[in-house]
Amino acid sequence: MTPSRRGLYRATFAGLTALSASRVMGANERIRLGLIGLGNRGDQVLSAFLEHPDCQVVALCDLWEPYRQYAASRVGGDPLSVKDYRRLLDQQDVDAVVICTPDHWHALQTIHACQAGKDVYVEKPLSVSVVEGRRMIQHAEKHGRVVQVGIQRLSSALGKEVSSLIQSGELGKITAVRAFHIQNEWPHGIGRPEDGTPPDGFDWDAWQGPAPERPYNVNRTFYRFRWFDDYSGGQLTNFGVHYLASIHWALGVEAPLSVTAIGGKFADYDNREIPDTLEVLWHYPGDVLVSFTQFNSSAAPASARPCEIEFRGTKGTLYLDLNGYEVAPESIIPREFPARTPLNRSLERGYHVGASPQIEPRKVRGRIRDADHARDFLDRVRDRRTPSCPLEFAHRATSAALIGRIALRCRALLDWDAASEEFTNHEEANRHLMVAYRPPYQLPPV
Repeated sequence: MTPSRRGLYRATFAGLTALSASRVMGANERIRLGLIGLGNRGDQVLSAFLEHPDCQVVALCDLWEPYRQYAASRVGGDPLSVKDYRRLLDQQDVDAVVICTPDHWHALQTIHACQAGKDVYVEKPLSVSVVEGRRMIQHAEKHGRVVQVGIQRLSSALGKEVSSLIQSGELGKITAVRAFHIQNEWPHGIGRPEDGTPPDGFDWDAWQGPAPERPYNVNRTFYRFRWFDDYSGGQLTNFGVHYLASIHWALGVEAPLSVTAIGGKFADYDNREIPDTLEVLWHYPGDVLVSFTQFNSSAAPASARPCEIEFRGTKGTLYLDLNGYEVAPESIIPREFPARTPLNRSLERGYHVGASPQIEPRKVRGRIRDADHARDFLDRVRDRRTPSCPLEFAHRATSAALIGRIALRCRALLDWDAASEEFTNHEEANRHLMVAYRPPYQLPPV
């Protein structure tokens, strides 16, 4: 990094004003948005906001000019187009920012946006470390900002219906919840490209930001960054945070009591660093065992029915995916399990007589839309109420995934104190609660 660049990144946001902090939106006034990160997810979230005529995209930011040009063609008009997100935050005509950058940038950009007096929509996973997530909450509270996290399932009627059903007790006592990421990537995966030279116009140093300095490899950029430890927690945080958020919501819990994990790069068919095979287990309050399963398959489902999440209760099981859910009743046996003896086999033969379900089977279709989540954020910018996926909730779901990653790294059963956000039985694991930032980047103090 050049000395001039180092000096540029040392600049603090102390001088940034919070003019919009006290600004009250008129009912008919359009909310002016700046988008930071315009790649795959950024383009999808842009589509969600473009559905709503009461917002206007006035500024675009990305390190890669072709992305900015494409987004500008979709937005129309003459939006500001910048490479450095801090220039966007300097704009007084930007009311709120939408952050869809790689995971390792979320904390810094969200905090800097709060310091600049902007409300924030930030994609999940919230952070790459537990300490970052808590710091983001502290800055949002300090500066009085509305922050919505991009776990769009929490703005869906489908998600609300599932949570209400489970909390009603209709399925009986929930004892186990299983979540699945099943995707066959063999034999090519993301390939094994050699390290090389960044393309013209692509600032690899700025893209890495607070992450460790590495040789440029095309797989470390543009979506595939999720396969590398420096920038992401892999599919455990990419998909797992979605699943854990739904599970927390349905069970009415905030955090697990303990966690363990096992897995690795077992198939070994590309240059990824994250596991291709993984099992994570959490013990939650109320004695619920929650698991996340990741493996390569495109054939038989891991669950009894194809689904993303399986809630197993004593009266029935609910199978949930992005398009709806199915309730499958259990056949309830009216008598005790017999003691097996050679003197009375008739008890075994008659054990299932009279078994019957206590709940009705059903299938419900529904949709989870990014546009509904964007709508919730815009409404909260106006009325200053708590968004459907507030920072604290998203931080808890993200932290559950992150401590699963730590358990895998330490190969241990870790006891988690949610109040102090520390492990109580493993000091080495506590050292992984914050990632080291590459100088001169620093996580801003409160």
